[in-house]
Amino acid sequence: MSGSTDATDADDAGVVYLVGSGPGDPDLLTVKARRLLEDADVVLHDKLPGPEILGLIPEAKREDVGKRAGGDRTSQEYTNDRLVELAREGKIVVRLKGGDPFVFGRGGEEAEHLAAHDVTFEVVPGVTSAVAGPAVAGIPVTHRDHASSVTFVTGHEDPTKEESAVDWHALAATGGTLVVLMGVGKLPEYTAELRAAGMAADTPVALVERATWPDQRVATGTLADIVEVRDREDISPPAITVVGDVAATRETLAAFMRNGVDGEGGAE
Repeated sequence: MSGSTDATDADDAGVVYLVGSGPGDPDLLTVKARRLLEDADVVLHDKLPGPEILGLIPEAKREDVGKRAGGDRTSQEYTNDRLVELAREGKIVVRLKGGDPFVFGRGGEEAEHLAAHDVTFEVVPGVTSAVAGPAVAGIPVTHRDHASSVTFVTGHEDPTKEESAVDWHALAATGGTLVVLMGVGKLPEYTAELRAAGMAADTPVALVERATWPDQRVATGTLADIVEVRDREDISPPAITVVGDVAATRETLAAFMRNGVDGEGGAE
């Protein structure tokens, strides 16, 4: 069950807050998220909250339950059970996630697990990187002249699925912006699918690595050459892929943005 109980009013049974940390810049934390980080007894965090945000949390109350594609990972089952265990100990628990907890953050699964075990929880939305990542790179995900719709897609589905639930051919026909989260590793596969479905080879594409972090980088290209750009510039997770005409707006905006460098191709 969910509620609007403040951390300071939590009862003896404990409470879990599923909190979105935004894309990584601590200034983009919501006021409520920052307050809960101060009030929490324990913070279970992913890898995606930026290093500056994690630095705000005393080490004694941090627990790293993050996952990295192809690397060390904490099982989701452990995280689910740990949330229940801590709440039953009467703790104020923050489950800190990158972006928004309900946008490809598995927050829904954790909420279901808490509800199934009669644990009180609250969802604290965060600024999703699906919008903020492109924005800080000078790319509006919608634009009256270029895109009247935007689709958010995960590039990293559950590996136990027998087949992908993403219909890349249908997405190629939408005519809007396509934002792919966690999709750098599978970039060759889905760009090939989009081209096979008829999307133009010269469709602009941008990769935004570590959006809003101090070491943010942006690489631009087209559907035809973005894999080569990725490899040449060594773009790695966490990164967001933006496919569509809006990606080209960066060329005119980046030079005038405080967090932009220049509008040329390649990484910055």
